[in-house]
Amino acid sequence: MSSEGRRRVVWSAVKTTAAILVLCGVAWGGYEIAGALRGDPKKLSSAAEAVPVKEVVLITDGVLNQTWLVETLALRKNVSLMQLDLYQLRARVMASGQVRSATLTRNFPATLTVNISEQSPVARVMAQVGSEPPRMFLVAREGIVFDGVGFDAGMISSLPWLDGVKLTRKGDRFLPIAGMEKVADLLAKAKLEAEHLYRTWQVVSLERLESDGEIEVRAQNVAKIVFGTNEDFFRQLARLDLLLDTARAKTDQPLRSVDLAIGSQVPVSFEDPALVPGAPANATHSTKPPVSAASTNPQGKFKL
Repeated sequence: MSSEGRRRVVWSAVKTTAAILVLCGVAWGGYEIAGALRGDPKKLSSAAEAVPVKEVVLITDGVLNQTWLVETLALRKNVSLMQLDLYQLRARVMASGQVRSATLTRNFPATLTVNISEQSPVARVMAQVGSEPPRMFLVAREGIVFDGVGFDAGMISSLPWLDGVKLTRKGDRFLPIAGMEKVADLLAKAKLEAEHLYRTWQVVSLERLESDGEIEVRAQNVAKIVFGTNEDFFRQLARLDLLLDTARAKTDQPLRSVDLAIGSQVPVSFEDPALVPGAPANATHSTKPPVSAASTNPQGKFKL
């Protein structure tokens, strides 16, 4: 064999040997990693504890932002993912009541991801905590009472106030308001189907909800509107809309009360007893108002 041929054989043997050594190294490394995962997690834990948290990621369906999350978590400086108590941090996130659910996930090497679902307010209420002055709280559909952070001021001002409720505090939270889901159904139906009526609603009272199944609304143009929880809210809203249009056509005097809770015969009263539709100005009693089946001054019954 010539010298050139021997050189090529030697070089080929060297390359083969090098490739074998590389493969052996990769296999040994994989074996060590697998061994650490199976039987010695302390090695990985030690490595992870040396890396501080570099990023906190917020995923939400509501209005809370990154600043709120960082302030709420209040992580120690240079704390690592493995040093975090996720249960404690979740309790901090849930503490205000605005967060309905929360999931915290470690994403190695240095990212904490917080995924939350938020409450949506349907009403507001004034309450006093201890010796503090009374202040506004928001109320969710499930009756959860919470401070409310990050909401648009215009949206909050459009929410009706709650009345006729007794708030009970347990620890650092209010207990949920009973029956609030029924109230939320009425408010949602009004906002969706009769927004021109909903915009005039100022106060919603739950005082007679439990005892009589009635929800009382105080509006800009009607002092008292009573809804029954045993009949479809859409039908009651339709009756109210028609009744208000009919009343406006007969007199400019505001309605004092409208009771929609007893069916199609709707009792109404006016601010001025002499202004039942169709009654003369000096009347004390009217038996044949033009748009009612029967009435007694100052009340009328509109059959709708």
